[in-house]
Amino acid sequence: MKNVTHIGTRLKGAALSLTVCITFIVSIIIGPAVCAETDTVRPKVALALGGGGTRGAAHVGVLRVLKEEGIQIDAIAGTSVGSIVGGLYCGGMKIDDIGQLFYKNRLLRAFNTVPIPVRLALIPMFFIPHLFGYHPYDGLYRGNKFAHFLASRVPQDKQQIETYQPVFWAIATNLLDGEPFAIKSGNIGRALQASSAIPQLRRPVELPGGLFVDGGMVENLPVEHALQMNCDYVIAVDVDEQMSPVPRETFRAIGSVAKRVININLDHIDRPQQKLANIVIHPDVRGIGLLSQHTKDARRAVAAGEAATRQAIVQIKAQLAEIGRKKAAEQLATSH
Repeated sequence: MKNVTHIGTRLKGAALSLTVCITFIVSIIIGPAVCAETDTVRPKVALALGGGGTRGAAHVGVLRVLKEEGIQIDAIAGTSVGSIVGGLYCGGMKIDDIGQLFYKNRLLRAFNTVPIPVRLALIPMFFIPHLFGYHPYDGLYRGNKFAHFLASRVPQDKQQIETYQPVFWAIATNLLDGEPFAIKSGNIGRALQASSAIPQLRRPVELPGGLFVDGGMVENLPVEHALQMNCDYVIAVDVDEQMSPVPRETFRAIGSVAKRVININLDHIDRPQQKLANIVIHPDVRGIGLLSQHTKDARRAVAAGEAATRQAIVQIKAQLAEIGRKKAAEQLATSH
């Protein structure tokens, strides 16, 4: 009886060893990611980071939570402040350090090298060069100092955006043809300068391919370009105020009409882009001015980005898992 038991044990051991060997051989032939029905392939993820001035601090909160939750980012397309946050992140700047640029108001101070009221008072002086035959591009600021400031935030070996991983594109508006343009190569500072050059406030930026201003004029939420970045899943981050009815009396305040018109215009530009994304994260940034210099607004925007991302994270993980299973099944079918 003992011999029978001993033989049975040896047979079970041999069968187990044979199973392990077969599994090992199969994994070599068709790859470990598709050896079992439960395995998945990690989908590539792209972010589309929208423009919105100080509200763009919310992007910091979004990136922080995605990193904490283990969501790997393969590519980022950014417009205006979205390009600034995305470009600095892809260039190797730490998320918390990007947040400090907003908290300490360093970003806006670098953007407005001279206070806007002073610039406006000096407008008559801008006509003097024209009298001597020099015709600079239209705008209050050139933006070169801002470009240098941004470039200095990343290491010297990360000055050219075509070397970035995650892949990064800065979206700008080409004044020559009126179309959105993805800046995929060149100096990081110049690319971000072009993507965030608010018309009239900043002069257009001349780069290979055109003459560029803020991408928010035509593609404030760059989902369409994110879809072109060879990824499987696009997360759009819209940092514009969500439109809702307001009382008639709202528009008796000075500047209220212009503010509302800007928000309406951005909302209409963003809506078609939202429909193209796999998911839209829309932080609650109501009441935060586009060029607010208040630390509390920056902190509230970051917190709003974190809250909105945590609310969406279960759906994001479920959708990524489903895409991963489909990709694994496709690879398995192709291998046979």
